[in-house]
Amino acid sequence: MSKIIYWVHTSVDGFIDGPNGEFDWPVMGPQLSAYSEGLDKGVDTLLFGRPVWEMMVGFWPNAESISDDPHVAAFAPFWRATPKIVFSRTYQGDEWTSRVITGNLAEEVAALKARPGGGDLLLTGGAALAAALTELGLIDEYHIAVHPVVLGGGRPLFAHPEHRHNLRLVDSRALDGQVVVSHYRLAPA
Repeated sequence: MSKIIYWVHTSVDGFIDGPNGEFDWPVMGPQLSAYSEGLDKGVDTLLFGRPVWEMMVGFWPNAESISDDPHVAAFAPFWRATPKIVFSRTYQGDEWTSRVITGNLAEEVAALKARPGGGDLLLTGGAALAAALTELGLIDEYHIAVHPVVLGGGRPLFAHPEHRHNLRLVDSRALDGQVVVSHYRLAPA
């Protein structure tokens, strides 16, 4: 059975973007980049909510012409080659979207996880989709990178969960001398 891995960057005060939607604050040093690239190894499908998708599709198709960052050079080919699923009730898709899921979230995601021979699924960023999948108990691993910045507002890491969800710490480490990445799994009920 495939796992869903949630990989997200957050500020110290728990926001995934700034008060005006800005996402110019994460710094991808060599260790953080290597950690991110390590998560990609068993992944065969990328998952996105619509807000993150619009940001991603605005950058990654031509990323190397925009940035000469080593992380960009490593991730862009993977992003382009990997099937991408967008979850949205209204989005119709585009040339980079492999599939748009509009139906029953629990059923659709359970079917994705149960694909025979499927690799893992990587949910990158976002808050609403991650919160919905957490409520349904469908995220298997959480990898949260806390950056040394206080944003003072923006979208919270988890968009208004309805219930408490206890996590179990698997690993935590400081990378590049500034970013703390913690790896969690859902704790048994």
